[in-house]
Amino acid sequence: MEIGTPKDYSSDMYFIYFEVGEINEQALKIIQEYLGPEKKNHLRQLPHGYEIEMPIQCVPDVVRELVGQDIGIYQIVRYAKSDKSWE
Repeated sequence: MEIGTPKDYSSDMYFIYFEVGEINEQALKIIQEYLGPEKKNHLRQLPHGYEIEMPIQCVPDVVRELVGQDIGIYQIVRYAKSDKSWE
C-alpha cells in the first residue's frame, strides 16, 4: 500500500492543515458540516485556518465544498499520520 497518495483509500487518518480566507466563520461551518457532529473533535482552529484529522481521500471533497462557496484556499499541508481510524 502506498501511503499519502491519491490511491490511499484506507481509513487511515492524517493531520491536515487548511489555510483559508475566513469570513464570518463560513469555512469553519463548511468543514464542520462535512465532518458531521460525531467527528467535530477532529478539528482544531488555528490563527489562519484549520487542522483536521481525516483520511487523505477526504481532502478533495473538503476543497470542493470550500471552493463551491468561494472560500479562498491558500495552502493545504499534510502532516504526520495519526494513530486513529475514520470509522
